Amino acid sequence: MIGKKLGMTSIFDETGRSIVCTVIEAGPNVVTQVKTSDGKDGYDAVQLGFGAKKAKRTTKALAGHFAAAGVDAAQTVREFRDFAVDATLGASLAVSDLFNEGEEIDVVGTSKGKGFQGVMRRHGFGGVGGATHGQHNRLRAPGSIGASSDPSRVFKGTRMAGRTGGDRVKVKNLRVVRILADSNLILVRGAVPGPKGSIVELHKKKTA
Repeated sequence: MIGKKLGMTSIFDETGRSIVCTVIEAGPNVVTQVKTSDGKDGYDAVQLGFGAKKAKRTTKALAGHFAAAGVDAAQTVREFRDFAVDATLGASLAVSDLFNEGEEIDVVGTSKGKGFQGVMRRHGFGGVGGATHGQHNRLRAPGSIGASSDPSRVFKGTRMAGRTGGDRVKVKNLRVVRILADSNLILVRGAVPGPKGSIVELHKKKTA
């Protein structure tokens, strides 16, 4: 299911213990396409749409795609394989149709972008140590990155400074603490990648 991260809060369980939760506006999602392995697609999947989009900001190709499904233009479209329930084209799905309180789900989002960062921030390097022996500007430096004559190059994958964040991240086994069906809200225990207002995907755990 597709949702939007609203922020974080804390609630109390039946024992009076405070639980830190992430509030996600999950749905309603509309089914914009159903793919089957028997058809031209060759695999089973369900395509969902979330959020409203102005018709004048929708391309003609997408407008025809939404019109064929009989739904309004959606802001975000995602495809999910191994869908948990039988979905029909044009149907509207609520958060209570897919998830239950107490179960564990996986949440996928895009992590916050940190820009260009050094090795200490990006990889957790400890630095070169003390500032003695004339080391006045090497405390946060990465140190040596390669040999000289052999192999005369820097190995691929060497941990160095670079752009940090902005990656697709999946956080697994987050327990559903509460579902507010009237408000299309789902509260999951723990943190979810991404800033407030970012789009996230909620994946139901596969059953063996």
